[in-house]
Amino acid sequence: MFHRSLLCTALALAAIPFAPLAAQDHDALTWQSIAQLQQHMDAGKLTSKSLVQADINRIQRIDQSGPMLRAVLELNPDALKIATALDARRTSTHGPLYGIPVLLKDNIDTGDRTLTTAGSLALMGAPAPEDAALVTRLRKAGAVILGKTNLSEWADFRSSHASSGWTGRGGQTRNPYALDRNPCGSSSGSAVAVAAGLVPVAVGTETDGSIICPASMNGIVGIKPTLGLVSRDGIIPISHNQDTAGPMARSVTDAAILLTAMAGSDPHDPATADADKHATDYTRFLDPNGLRGKRIGVVRQLAGNEPNADRVLDEAIAAMKAQGAIIVDPVTLPHLADLGDPEMTVMLYDFKHDVNAYLATRPQLQVKTLADLIAFNTREANREMPWFGQDLFEQAQAKGPLTDKAYTDALAKAKQFSGPEGIDAALAANHLDALLAPSWGPAYLTDLVLGDHVVSGNPTIGGASQPAAVAGYPSITVPAGWAHNLPVGIVFFGTKWSEPTLISIAYGFEQHTHAWQPPAFLPTVDAQSYAPVTK
Repeated sequence: MFHRSLLCTALALAAIPFAPLAAQDHDALTWQSIAQLQQHMDAGKLTSKSLVQADINRIQRIDQSGPMLRAVLELNPDALKIATALDARRTSTHGPLYGIPVLLKDNIDTGDRTLTTAGSLALMGAPAPEDAALVTRLRKAGAVILGKTNLSEWADFRSSHASSGWTGRGGQTRNPYALDRNPCGSSSGSAVAVAAGLVPVAVGTETDGSIICPASMNGIVGIKPTLGLVSRDGIIPISHNQDTAGPMARSVTDAAILLTAMAGSDPHDPATADADKHATDYTRFLDPNGLRGKRIGVVRQLAGNEPNADRVLDEAIAAMKAQGAIIVDPVTLPHLADLGDPEMTVMLYDFKHDVNAYLATRPQLQVKTLADLIAFNTREANREMPWFGQDLFEQAQAKGPLTDKAYTDALAKAKQFSGPEGIDAALAANHLDALLAPSWGPAYLTDLVLGDHVVSGNPTIGGASQPAAVAGYPSITVPAGWAHNLPVGIVFFGTKWSEPTLISIAYGFEQHTHAWQPPAFLPTVDAQSYAPVTK
């Protein structure tokens, strides 16, 4: 019903009907941009209510049945009511997100009737008492919070042996390009929801790779902002030294629109003290000639792990050169091999401290501490740990306070090696605007027995998220090519507050390559002769 073939989809995109668009005509809306949807609403051919209803219908048709993507954990029961109210107040001066449905990763608090659980059964029960700061901003911009997306439970920081996209609450999220492939994590559901056309845009979070990897493996755009550009208030944490929320979209334009609404200072998050000095309308940097004259360094240390990703990287470099980019290849990123141990030490210490502080904001929950979570998982092992355990929880619980010398030394080393002596040093030595690497390889098979086949720095698959994640610097992944019907992305990253430059470069690349294609919901990449799943 929604994907007879890629050709049919392309024809549908090329001939959007001019007649009023009803909710059941969602095939005509599925792949449209925020700007196109706003044009329909401004012309009176579409309402926010009918758009929300269309998204709900599609979620019921292909997420809760049909391919059973399991990307959406819960729908907001008040979404249609909210959309109706927005329709009644719509004026000619609305912003770009007005009336647009947005899904949130289920570690972002909403003070409504939906739950915030990080995918854990331990946090089921009472909703959060109030909206996260970024949710307040989205509501102010007129977005309709449609619901919560599945993720890797506890943002993939419970077990070192886990399968990305699996939670005790929601089960295993599936990659829409090949249903037996993994969506990567931890923002799995947000990425899949956008990739599958369940919603125009979604919000993910990243500590290290949790936006960049799922965006890449599901063929969409993901932006991990500078730490402190978007408030972390009301987000279930891993590490206050690396956590940030960011936009996930099918285009750089829509990601820039969402980031614009999310960014800004928040008195409840001291890391955002300077955000208002840098937050801006990021759509101002959507320059189709954004590659021209840009000096971009290729970090070959982050390549060489997966041949499909390397091929796509080289093809992308050729395309950038054709558009006037100056490519410096290779560029050495100092201390890259020295980041792993201090990063993990910092995250283990931070998690214990930060999750205990977060749980104190949820007094109606039965669990009050990390120790309580460990005990809950042990009691509910059949439901919560049927495939993998909680070794990271246990390691974090064994850590001391944030005054421990082991922690302060690791933090100082991680920040210095990733930022001033890492990314900044490479940029300065080569007079660069940005750095470039493969985001990750193509999606690997989901394996609940052995767990993920990919982590940042894994020599068999790769992953380029770590330097920017540890430094707290921005990165953006964009679709760049294909391998056996699976999308492959490239990632641009740079110094602190360099979002405008990265968005300009990414947009210039996107507009000249047009690498994105909608998913075909194939059962497996080996079944190319099979008809796509259609229900």
